[in-house]
Amino acid sequence: MSKAKASSEKSASASSRTISLLSQLEKINLDSVLGESDNARYITSKILHLVQSQEKTRKEMTSKGCTGIEVILSTLENTRDPQTILNILNILIEIVSVGGGRRASVLVTKGGTQILLQLLLTSSKASPPNEELMVLLHTLLAKIGPKDKKIGMKARINGVLNISLNLVKHNLQNHRLVLPCLQVLRVYSTNSVNAVSLGKNGVVELMFKIIGPFSKRNTSLMKVALDTLAALLKSKTNARRAVDRGYVQVLITIYVDWHHHDSRHRYMLIRKGVLQCIKSVTNIKLGRKAFLDANGMKILYNTSQECLAVRTLDPLVNISSLIMRKCFPKNRLPLPTIKSAFHFQLPVIPASGPVAQLYNLPPDVDDVVDESDDNDDAETESEIETEIDDDKDQHFKNEDIETDINKLKPRQELGRPIEELKMYEQFFPELSENFQEWDLVSKEPKPFVPDANLSGPIVVPTASEEHSTETNISAKGVALKECNPLLTEEYNKRPVFLELPKRENMKGSSLHQQNDQRNMLPSCQCLSQEIVKGLDRISLQNSAKNDQYYGTGCVVKKESKANNTTLACSKPCEHVSPCGGSLFEGSSVQLGKLCCTGVDSEEEEDSRSSSSGEHTMLQVSDVSPVHDCDLYLEMVKNTKSIPEYSEVAYPDYFGHIPPPFKEPILERRYGVQRTKICQDIERLIYQNDIIDRVVYDLDNLSCSVPEKADVLKFNSKFESGNLRKVIQIRKNEYDLILNSDINSNHYHQWFYFEVSGMKTGTAYRFNIINCEKSNSQFNYGMQPLMYSVQEALRSQPCWIRVGTDICYYKNHFSRSSIAAGGQKGKSYYTITFTVTFQHKDDVCYFAYHYPYTYSTLKMHLRKLESMHNPQQIYFRQDVLCETLAGNSCPLVTITAMPESNYYEHISQFKNRPYIFLSARVHPGETNASWVMKGTLEYLMSNSPNAQSLRESYIFKIIPMLNPDGVINGNHRCSLSGEDLNRQWQNPNPDLHPTIYHAKGLLQYLAAIKRLPLVYCDYHGHSRKKNVFMYGCSIKETMWHTNVNAASCDLMEDPAYRALPKILSHTAPAFCMGSCSFVVEKSKESTARVVVWREIGVQRSYTMESTLCGCDQGKYKGLQIGTRELEEMGAKFCAGLLRLKRMSSPLEYNLPSSVLDIENELIESSCKVTSPTTYVLDEDEPRFLEEVDYSAESNDEDVELADNADLGRHKVPKRRKRIANLKSVMFGIITEIMKASLFNVTKRLKKDIVHVLIRNGPKKEIILECL
Repeated sequence: MSKAKASSEKSASASSRTISLLSQLEKINLDSVLGESDNARYITSKILHLVQSQEKTRKEMTSKGCTGIEVILSTLENTRDPQTILNILNILIEIVSVGGGRRASVLVTKGGTQILLQLLLTSSKASPPNEELMVLLHTLLAKIGPKDKKIGMKARINGVLNISLNLVKHNLQNHRLVLPCLQVLRVYSTNSVNAVSLGKNGVVELMFKIIGPFSKRNTSLMKVALDTLAALLKSKTNARRAVDRGYVQVLITIYVDWHHHDSRHRYMLIRKGVLQCIKSVTNIKLGRKAFLDANGMKILYNTSQECLAVRTLDPLVNISSLIMRKCFPKNRLPLPTIKSAFHFQLPVIPASGPVAQLYNLPPDVDDVVDESDDNDDAETESEIETEIDDDKDQHFKNEDIETDINKLKPRQELGRPIEELKMYEQFFPELSENFQEWDLVSKEPKPFVPDANLSGPIVVPTASEEHSTETNISAKGVALKECNPLLTEEYNKRPVFLELPKRENMKGSSLHQQNDQRNMLPSCQCLSQEIVKGLDRISLQNSAKNDQYYGTGCVVKKESKANNTTLACSKPCEHVSPCGGSLFEGSSVQLGKLCCTGVDSEEEEDSRSSSSGEHTMLQVSDVSPVHDCDLYLEMVKNTKSIPEYSEVAYPDYFGHIPPPFKEPILERRYGVQRTKICQDIERLIYQNDIIDRVVYDLDNLSCSVPEKADVLKFNSKFESGNLRKVIQIRKNEYDLILNSDINSNHYHQWFYFEVSGMKTGTAYRFNIINCEKSNSQFNYGMQPLMYSVQEALRSQPCWIRVGTDICYYKNHFSRSSIAAGGQKGKSYYTITFTVTFQHKDDVCYFAYHYPYTYSTLKMHLRKLESMHNPQQIYFRQDVLCETLAGNSCPLVTITAMPESNYYEHISQFKNRPYIFLSARVHPGETNASWVMKGTLEYLMSNSPNAQSLRESYIFKIIPMLNPDGVINGNHRCSLSGEDLNRQWQNPNPDLHPTIYHAKGLLQYLAAIKRLPLVYCDYHGHSRKKNVFMYGCSIKETMWHTNVNAASCDLMEDPAYRALPKILSHTAPAFCMGSCSFVVEKSKESTARVVVWREIGVQRSYTMESTLCGCDQGKYKGLQIGTRELEEMGAKFCAGLLRLKRMSSPLEYNLPSSVLDIENELIESSCKVTSPTTYVLDEDEPRFLEEVDYSAESNDEDVELADNADLGRHKVPKRRKRIANLKSVMFGIITEIMKASLFNVTKRLKKDIVHVLIRNGPKKEIILECL
């Protein structure tokens, strides 16, 4: 105790002594008495002793409320005594040397920078200058300079820039003085104007004298000189000067010398400094050219490869990769035009916008690349004087958030005359139906009845002749009879006439000729293994010469000349009427190639004895209650595409069932991106190794591929397919180019294509090279999807996540300013993944996400209609309108039939509130359709909850708002070349018919005072995880603009939060913390905002489902699949049912925790800092990940050149916290104020508020919310 007491007394004594000394020094400053210099020298020496010996003294002098720094600086400014100045400089150096940057910041805020610069200017006039004083001054300036963002401007104004430079010039051998001077020059050079000024005075040449030839002497000086040079060379003027004097070659030579001599890697910082200088000088075109001329690519490639074995040298490898990527010559995308390979002439050309510009381009303009390839210079900093405002973070304002209260307040506007809106009355027959003529007695579901008038043979030609022995045929015949004896009877029956309708000779067919042709077919041949081994194409042909007629059995025909095996599909399909404009007229519909070898050879014995082609097909066909292979083909017949597709992809034909295993988010292998970039750089260094062979090209349909076993075959000519061109780069590496959206020159993200001709055990690398987004979830564990036909034939028809070494990065293909919306210097990005196939000569399909075609939707709706009980479920399917291509846009109505035709039951039926749902406005967001599928199937199910939901609401559903975009493989646009989710404000009936009429339906409901309770538009999200919602709130929008919402006199019902909150508790994939209710200017024409603002639906949402996976809840760490997406659709319905019960005063139960309204928002910092700002043409916010795998950099490079999406426009943390608290408190207090509905006394409400004020956030925030 005595020791502790003594220590405490000593500390108190030292503290009081410091205060006493500072008081004396302050008195000397105030009195300004001559002869007091000795006293000042004595006092400052005593303070210096205390500062050097006690950390407590240093802390005390920079603590809040202490005037010690002001006194010291005032003395320094007023004294002329050299020793006092030296004492004070030493005191300040001791203070800022420890304790991080906070103490240096205190010195800056007290005006220390200006005083030191003035002292430097005064001291420099002495001849010769005091060396000790100069060393201390520069040491102190170097320490506080990084904390003063305006030090460069201050130094220039005070005229001290050249003082430090001249000191270095005249004292090159005095390393003690040169070192701090170089540190100050490095700080000055962060200002581009200063860098140019110093460059004119020879600083660049001076730095090269210091770094000179290789030498291990004075390495600390060389390190600082390299850092200074790297800062100077960021100026384009200085970089040009360095290039003109041949310094690029010098830098490369210095780096190679250090690389070879630093065998123990002790001087990695020097090597890194040299690379930083090369990186700076190659920001300009001349620097890149000089780098290439000096063989820099090969030198850096070789040195970086030698560094790979040592993990500590990764920073050198990463910077080398950045330099090589930057200097890689910009290549032209190998396309004749960036416009889509398909053309559709619009009925009306927009007066302005991207589509108008596209149509107005002269035909001879090269839109692939700009005339000048010197675009990267635009990415370097401008050399005009732009000083940094150190308060800009405090005054940051997100310009995209709407701040105009008048625009934010919902204003119900019909926008169209009542008379015009009456046209939509036909889509609401449920409001006028009296059900008097309906038989409401329960019945069994309607059977699926085929239409006898439909016809259409399904022909399966093979790629080559496959001979099979009679022994095999007989064996298979027996096997089939044993497994299905009914089939033998079917061969003796008369086949059903299934000819595809033809306009000219449909009536002139001879049934006698048909029978003759049928009798020529040996029925046993259908049992051949060739059905599996030789299947190459399934086509629906309407050629008179090839008309075949089949019964319910399966018939195979061998043609001696054509050597084709023909398979007839036995199952008839219904309700398909001939359509003159369909894509099948005058052509054939083909299923993509089946694997040529069928099952693998090692399993042939089992397959011969236990299965046949027909048996396999039957196993696959019934993968889902709503999937029917033959019905799908019938639906395809009336689907109209611009390319007039004549093939059907096998995944769409067979269907998809979720795999039984979990698919975790892929863990990224260390250094994979760096490895891929190095492999790309090898293309330039070892050009002779590059094959560069075009193997698939939509722009050149005559493109032929040599029949070689080592070349993969590609195809995308089927519904929703997207792949424009494929180039073989190396033996097992292919560059893939995606097609633009029709009538557009960008939006490259969705892909769906077929691959065949592969070998097992071989790793194939696929590079999709014309992506546009600056980052992707492919960098964060997402994998592409693959569908194997071999696996489907084995009764495993499913899409699975595949691929290793997946990454997404900027490549060397240049985007023209036309393609980049007027911006120059932009590059494309690459998705790369490696796949090893499991089966030889399989046929596999790859897709960005689980495909869901327009024909699949029509099939699902037809099946749902045929399977439901019409006495229990009111199901109606209408055609809302036709699209630009002539496809129908389905409108579905679902509710419960009334209990009887009594007035009370009919009245309850008609007065049910509406729920309006839509999906798939963006074709590439296929997950939205899978969520919608889950919703539809839940609504049509027989569960008591589903029946209760149908009895509670009338559902109006548009399951696909953009059929044309889906059919033609677009990612975002319709055939108009425009994002339909940006057309809701003023849709054009000629260009945007689905949006025009969808809005018309909502306007009609508003006109008859039947506003939907909920509107929700299903979307997919490519750059965030989980499922979440965007809604609309005035107050939350105002809070995030730092505007006092209380002053706006706004009263807002927080009911818009109820449904997302319910889903966060019931749906495992849903994340409340990712939800946002901010209204932004850039989203004013989206469905969510327009339906909220103009139609007046308070609960208007966009529900976003991840394309990747989840990072919270039950599915944390897993990639999302169709099972989870369909579950989300069902959970959404369950949430609506709970919302119904909550809104009923009789059924509502007060939650167990009234105050637990928005804990998720607190935990996640609300994540609504204007989530969609600065993401052009997206409905999605930027995503922030804990680990940065930037597409701009390498894996672990912390010195990013620029990270456009992840690093900009960050709202200050304190402001975000306040906004979050406001948002949370608003929800809590509103719930408290609503508590009177549940007999909570005023006294209890008052007590709750007091508890919140006492234990929660600041009182003023709560009062503002109140």
